[in-house]
Formats: sequence, structure tokens, C-alpha cells
Amino acid sequence: MRGTERRARLLEALGLGEIDVDDLAHRFGVSASTVRRDLQHLSGTKAVRRTYGGAILAGATPETTLDQRLAINGPEKLAIARAALALIADGETLILDAGSTVTAFGRLLLDRRLRIITNNLALLPCLAQAPGIDLVVLGGNLRATSMSTVGPLAIEALQRMTADRAVMSADGVVAGRGLCEASLDQVALKSAMIAQSRETVVLANAGKLGRAEQMAWAPLPRRWILVTDAAVPQDQRHGLAEAGADLVVAGA
Repeated sequence: MRGTERRARLLEALGLGEIDVDDLAHRFGVSASTVRRDLQHLSGTKAVRRTYGGAILAGATPETTLDQRLAINGPEKLAIARAALALIADGETLILDAGSTVTAFGRLLLDRRLRIITNNLALLPCLAQAPGIDLVVLGGNLRATSMSTVGPLAIEALQRMTADRAVMSADGVVAGRGLCEASLDQVALKSAMIAQSRETVVLANAGKLGRAEQMAWAPLPRRWILVTDAAVPQDQRHGLAEAGADLVVAGA
């Protein structure tokens, strides 16, 4: 494989979330030093940004861990989670996505009577102890950054179930485009969650609205519910409403 072709394929691999030099070397059948030279070349063209042990696309924002996200905007996330509780009735079946705000929401359900389908591994210790929760866990590949499962096993299991509501998270929410995430595995599963649910509820603080810093997208249905905080700008409210969102503003 010529260097130009290999570097083009390296960019494709980085777009899919592959960042480790050794993994890339194995994939392309070359030495790690060859991959490092290619990445250095791409870094010189501003196409990628070097990281410890690999690289990411220059336009991509490094993904934070779940613990880091739980520590950010805690009061806003809890207010959003509490506002979303009013949308849920006992006896319903919910799909709970991964993510820090959905985790905060799930922790408020311990005294409810619900069936919950989830890939959110961070919720399992508390939901497993809730007497009124019938818990279904989606298997698949582990995403350690979000403490969740993704991949074809999770999607195949989900396609055998339906739910009243999917409660979703995202790195960004953009009117007319949908939910923005770091990897195609994430958005493939999110799309399946939305497809298997009667109603979609997105939990996102105002800082995520209009944010498009990652490369993968999950479209939203024609009508959906957005639960956010009072800092949402007026122009975002208008654009989201035009894109089918029914807004629930925490504390309003």
C-alpha cells in the first residue's frame, strides 16, 4: 500500500475512533514506526492532532470520561433529571441511554414501578436493588469512557423489544441534525433506541445545544421532547421547536 493511500485510510480509521498506534499498525500490516511517521505527516498538514500513543482528527474534541462528566454542571443535570420525572408514569417501559444526565435521572427511579432496558452500566448497582424495577441489560462491547455497552449484540437484543420512551443523552444536540457523538457505534445504538420507542426524550443542558464538535450523528424523530435548563438561548428554543422538539425547561 502506497503512503498516500495508507494515510487516507488512516484518516478514515481515526474518524471511526481508532487512535492507538499499535492497533493501527496491526490493522494496516505495517510497523508502529511507519504509523508514527504517517501521523506526523498528517499532523503537519493540520489534518490530525497527536495524542499520547496515537492521534485524533483535528476537528474532533477529546471525549471526557463518565466521572469527569458527572462532576460538571451537577446542579443543572439534577434539575433536568427531576423535571424529566414528570414525563414518566409507573408501569411504563423505558430505554435508558448512557451519559451523566441520564445516570442522574436513573438514580431518581428507585421507588418507581418500571421496566428499564439499558446499556448504562453505571446505573446497574442502584437499579438492581430497586424492588419495583424490572431490569433488562443490553450486552455488547464495553465503552469504558461512558461505562456503557455498544455494538451489534446490543442492537440485536434491542430490536426484539419495544418501549414507551427512550431517555437519551448526547455530546451535542443540533436542530435539524440530531444527536452528536464521538463514535458510529454510539449513534447506531442510539438510533435503534429511538426506533424501538414510542416517544424520545432527550436530556441535555443548555451548553450542549447547537454543539457539533464530534463526527457521528443520530437523527431524531419528527416529534421529540427536550428537557433542558433555563440557560437555553431564545434562538435555540426557536430552532429546536421548528425541528420538532417540545421543550421542557427545568425550573420554569
